Amino acid sequence: MLHNTQPSSITPFPITSHFSVGNAPEDKSTVAKSLASAAAQARIEELEQQVAMLLEQQESLSKQLEESQKMTALGELVSTTTHEFNNVLTTIINYAKLGMRHKDAPTRDKSFEKIHDAGQRAAKITNSILGFARNRAEGFEPTDLRRVFDDAMVLLEREMMKYKIRVETQYDNVPPALANGNQIQQVLLNLLINARQAMPNGGQLTLKLSHDATLNMVEMTVRDTGSGMTPEVLKRIFEPRFSTKSGPDASGKGGSGLGLSMCRSIIEAHHGRIRVESAPGKGTAFVIKIPAAG
Repeated sequence: MLHNTQPSSITPFPITSHFSVGNAPEDKSTVAKSLASAAAQARIEELEQQVAMLLEQQESLSKQLEESQKMTALGELVSTTTHEFNNVLTTIINYAKLGMRHKDAPTRDKSFEKIHDAGQRAAKITNSILGFARNRAEGFEPTDLRRVFDDAMVLLEREMMKYKIRVETQYDNVPPALANGNQIQQVLLNLLINARQAMPNGGQLTLKLSHDATLNMVEMTVRDTGSGMTPEVLKRIFEPRFSTKSGPDASGKGGSGLGLSMCRSIIEAHHGRIRVESAPGKGTAFVIKIPAAG
């Protein structure tokens, strides 16, 4: 016998979700920000490494430039000294031959006198070079700039005479400067050689020393009556490797483009200033100020 049965009712089982998706946009934003921050930090670290490498390269190039400047200065000094000693030796040899050829007392006396004078000049040159060589320290000390000027001119006196350049000195009573005499002599030799090269047909060179009491600085001026410089050249003269010369002149000096760059570096290291005044056809003046000692 069959019995009809009614379907039993089923009580629904409550389903509770344990996963919330309501904060998904915020989570995605946080992840994106974290990734962006990490990328930015990595980029910053990369840039810092590049900057460190560039600074290291800059320091290396600065040292190379400094060494090039020192070698340039040494080369100028050797060239100048060799030239001056050749002049002295030529004088001694020629007057020795004259005295040997002539037996009369007046001629021999004149020859001995000229040989003696040449020997005295050789002694001055030697003393100037020895002073240059002895002062190799990097520090500053009270320095008589008039003596530095005189020592520099000893090396270039004959060269100035050869090119018919008159030298006028205007030395005031100035206090000692706080300086490295060796380095200041390098600066002066460079400026004097430049001045001579600017006057191939002769002219006047004026050397001046004065004291700026207000700033307590000693002022040095090297002025020539040469060809002068255009405004375009004037803007670039202190740039390393910039030169208006195609190479060294007949005496073997100049043309490297390192001279004036070296001069500025030295004067700035002395906490001083260097400026130039020039115009085409009106000559050039370099004015340097460095602190007085005390």
